[in-house]
This record gives sequence, C-alpha cells and structure tokens, in this order.
Amino acid sequence: MAVIDLQTKQCIFCAETIQAQAIKCRFCGEFLNSDKARALEADSEPNSQSSEDEETDDTILFAGSPSLLGMAPAVIKGLFFLVAAVLLIKLPLEIMADGLLGLKLTGSQALAFGRYRVIAGIGLATLVVLILVIKMVNLKMIYYEVSADRIEWARGIFDRRVDNLDMFRVIDLNMRRTVFDVIFGIGTVSLITTDKTDPEFVFEKIRRSRDLYDIIKKASLKADQQNRVIHME
Repeated sequence: MAVIDLQTKQCIFCAETIQAQAIKCRFCGEFLNSDKARALEADSEPNSQSSEDEETDDTILFAGSPSLLGMAPAVIKGLFFLVAAVLLIKLPLEIMADGLLGLKLTGSQALAFGRYRVIAGIGLATLVVLILVIKMVNLKMIYYEVSADRIEWARGIFDRRVDNLDMFRVIDLNMRRTVFDVIFGIGTVSLITTDKTDPEFVFEKIRRSRDLYDIIKKASLKADQQNRVIHME
C-alpha cells in the first residue's frame, strides 16, 4: 500500500500551498529547482533575518550615570556650614561673650560652654560630611541605559531597583542647564510620558545632555511611527 506524503510548503513565486516534494508549482507553473528559484530563496532569507533583528534591536544608544559635578551647589553650601563648624571649634566664644556682652561666667560655666561649643562644632561638621557623602553615593547608584525601544534605569543602594519606560510613551522632552551645568558641561533632560508609574522622568546632571536629548527625540518619533501611536495634546 502506497504512503501519501501530506507535508506541504508555500510556493516562493505565488505563495500557494503545494506538496513539499513538488518540483513544479501547479498554480503558477514555475519550477522550484531552477536557478531563478534558488536566487529568490537566497534573497528572501537575509531579508527575513534583518526584519527579526530590527524587531529585537537592543543596541544601547546612551548609557551613563549622573555626574558628581552636578553636586557643586550642594558642596558650596556644605563648605559654608563646615566653616561655621570650624569657627565653633576654634573660636573661644565664651571669652568673647564675656568681653563683648559683659557676661560674667564662672570658671566652671566657661569650661562647660567651651566643651559644648566644641561638641556642637564637631557634630555640625560630621552631619554636613555625612549628608554630602550620602548624596554622592545615591547619585552614583543611578544608572541609565537608552535603546531604540526603551529607557532603563537602576537605582538604590541596599534596595536595588530596575525599571523601564517604553520609548513610544514619551510625549515631550526638554533640557535644562544652570550656570553651574554650563560651566561643568552637564545638563538635566526631563521627559513627559504617558506612563502611570513615571509620568515625569528626569535624567539628572548627565554629561552629553544635548546628545541624549537628540537621541531620545529621534527614538521616540521612530517608536511612535512603528507602533502607530498618536499623542493627543
């Protein structure tokens, strides 16, 4: 008893369903083992592969962390408090108060005042340094990656979190640069999005902020076209 092979395939010329073992298409009459057929198959394989690569394009267009130079204003403020702390420690305020204000402090009172003055100065200096260090660490723990399809960022020291934002959700963006930013070559790029979790997303104190702005602008427009998204203002 003969066995019938029911496997089928598509004709590369007319796309009709034919037997897998067929040499000639019964619909368009083209031979499937000809040089013309082999050339058509060779041309179609790279195209299909490239289309898959485009759909899964994860090429990183931008990557980086906020620059520590963005902390310049905070560091300047901290220096003022550190100077105040040093003055508290070094200046004999109890003697100055006794001479200028006419306060009559006993020896034990002046000694206690001086002790508390030094403790307050050391405490203030420690607090300022601690705040600046925490801000620096938090800033450097943020990491951004921008691809053609999405924006990803990680943040946190002990509780590390990674989130992402689809590029087609970006509605608008703008770039801000203060005087300090212009001097140090950094900037802040802000995004307005339709994402419920992050309706306003900010790239803080980034180097090459202008490049980042242009990358996101082009990528968001391309993502809107590919996903056929129209943002209503």
